[in-house]
Amino acid sequence: MKYGFGVDIGGTTVKLGCFRQDGALLKQWEIPTRTELGGDVIFDDISGAVLGCAEGLGIARQDVLGLGVGIPGPVDDGGNVNCCVNLKLGVFNLRQTLESRTGLAVRAGNDANLAALGEYYDGGGRGSQSMLMVTIGTGVGGGFVWNGRVLNGFHGVAGELGHVTIDRNEPERCTCGKFGCAEQYASATGMVRLAKQRLAACDTPSALRQVPELTAKALFDCAGAGDALALEVLERVYDVLGQAIADSCCICDPELVVVGGGVSKAGQPLLDGIARHFAKYCFHAARSTRFALAKLGNNAGIYGGFRLISGREP
Repeated sequence: MKYGFGVDIGGTTVKLGCFRQDGALLKQWEIPTRTELGGDVIFDDISGAVLGCAEGLGIARQDVLGLGVGIPGPVDDGGNVNCCVNLKLGVFNLRQTLESRTGLAVRAGNDANLAALGEYYDGGGRGSQSMLMVTIGTGVGGGFVWNGRVLNGFHGVAGELGHVTIDRNEPERCTCGKFGCAEQYASATGMVRLAKQRLAACDTPSALRQVPELTAKALFDCAGAGDALALEVLERVYDVLGQAIADSCCICDPELVVVGGGVSKAGQPLLDGIARHFAKYCFHAARSTRFALAKLGNNAGIYGGFRLISGREP
C-alpha cells in the first residue's frame, strides 16, 4: 500500500492530511502558519509535520507517493509561485522548496484549484465530467476541473473569477490592484462593505443597524428573518456572482458549478440566488448548467492535494 499527503497552506493554519492510496483519510491535523518568522520557517514546519506523521504511522519513505500542496497565490504547472501576499512570500518554486526539505515528490497548485480537485473527486462534484468550483470566503476564488485534471493556466491564474471586472467605475482598489472586481462585492468582506454603504446611504429601518458586529453571517440571518435591506444587499451579491460565473462559463462551459467556502454555509438560499442571476446573464445554451453545494468544507484542500499527488481516480 502506498500513501500520500495533502497540504493546504492558509494564512493562519496549515491543514494536513495523510491518505492511503485508495483515498481513505488516515489522519488530519493542523499546524500554525508562522508567517511572522519568514517563509522558510513555514516550509520547515510542513516538512517536520509530514515526516513526523509518516514515522509515527510506521510508513516507510519508499511507500510515500509524495505531497500535494495548495497555496493562496498563482502557481504554474512547474510549481512556480508568483507572489503570495498573505504569507509574505515573493516569487519562488514551491515544489523545489519542499522537495529539498522532505526528500519526497511534491506537486503544487493554487489553493482554490486544489479545493476544486478535492470536491470533484470526493465532494459535491463527484460523478461529474467537468466542474467549476467557486469559493466564497474572505475572497472569491475558483477552479476548473476537466476529466480529472485541474486547469492552472500558463501563468497559474486560471479560475480567478473573483477578479472578473464587474464595475469599471468602482473608485476603491481591489487587493489585487484592479478596480471593480467581483471579490469587492461578493466576498464575505465585500458583502459587509456593501451593507455598510447601503446603511450609510439611507435611514431605512433594518435589523442590521442593531447588529453589534456586521458580518456576512449576520447579513444572511437578517435576510432569513425577512429584513428588507439585508435582502436588497444580498440580491446585489447574487447578481455579481451570477454575472461572474456566467462570464466564466462562456470560457470553460462546465457541466456543474459547485459553490464552497465559508459563506456557502448559508446553504440553499445562496445557491438559489446565484442560479437565478446566472440564468439572466449566461449564454443561452448554458442555461442547463447545474449548481450544487460543496461537501468537504475546510478539508477540500487536503483532499485535492492528495488527488494531485496520487494522479489517479478512486
